[in-house]
Amino acid sequence: MKRWDVDKANAWYSSQPWLVGCNFIPSSAINQLEMWQAETFDIPTIERELGWAADLGMNVVRVYLHDLAWGLDASGFTSRLDRFLRLAANRGIRAILVIFDDCWNANPKTGRQPKPVPGVHNSGWLQSPGVARVNDPSSWPRLETYVRNVIGTFRQDARVLMWDLYNEPGNNKQAEQSLPLLCHVFEWARSAEPSQPLTAGLWFDNASLNTFQTEASDVLTFHNYRDAGDLASQIARLRKHRRPLICTEWLRRGHSDVATCLPVFCQQRVGCCNWGLVNGKTQTIYPWGTAAGTPEPAVWFHDLLRQDGSPFDPEEVRLLKTMTAQTRALPTGAGAA
Repeated sequence: MKRWDVDKANAWYSSQPWLVGCNFIPSSAINQLEMWQAETFDIPTIERELGWAADLGMNVVRVYLHDLAWGLDASGFTSRLDRFLRLAANRGIRAILVIFDDCWNANPKTGRQPKPVPGVHNSGWLQSPGVARVNDPSSWPRLETYVRNVIGTFRQDARVLMWDLYNEPGNNKQAEQSLPLLCHVFEWARSAEPSQPLTAGLWFDNASLNTFQTEASDVLTFHNYRDAGDLASQIARLRKHRRPLICTEWLRRGHSDVATCLPVFCQQRVGCCNWGLVNGKTQTIYPWGTAAGTPEPAVWFHDLLRQDGSPFDPEEVRLLKTMTAQTRALPTGAGAA
């Protein structure tokens, strides 16, 4: 199976509504394993918080999977993923599913997960598969089976909007060391022949990784935590590739704000998923690099809602609801031009 050509990618995007959503993990989970392991798969919280996302007008959530959760219990993992997709679809929400991730803690382990370190941003988030396996090709046959199995199972599932194959490859000083696995992941994913597009988002200035990600992705995704002017400039630069654009991470208050960035996404018809929905165990209301014991910031870093569903900033919620209501029935149309 080959990469989608430009016409196919743009036809797919033109059939979508304006894609607006968030990076989703239930507030009761500190990381991907706590979300997906059988003992801590928290249906009531997932159901409640997906409902809040839908109330904001969101129609997509970006969700991280984990290879160890699948390896521990492949059939159970598949069943839980199907249950999640059903709960989301019941609320008019589709999923961008993330396969691998180079961010944060490098040595994931199954079983009981640690408690959050008070005041620390993402103290328990896990890499998948972790740098030791990323750098060890002898461990890749298991990863290949995982990729082929998960994508193959849901390859025709309309509840899956897109496959995000590798979040921030090269993070944690990996740089080009992650490129060989990234290349193989695209090969494995293509071999599963999914009906959904494949992508891996641009996120930092590394020519080798960025070139491959741009040339391998059906739909171009990217991260931008800077201001609205920078966001608009990045969108303009990426337009030269003539492919649909979706920003899969944004919102860093004081730099990337709902009031200034959401209108850019809307005007440009660029899909967008901000980081975080409900303040919870990931503690991403704190800035990157905060020390243990840091008090709650007056201005949250990420996330939109408190655990009772009330907004951190009512004006942000008002703007989200207003803009998504205005554009809900409109196709993205020329957004990829």
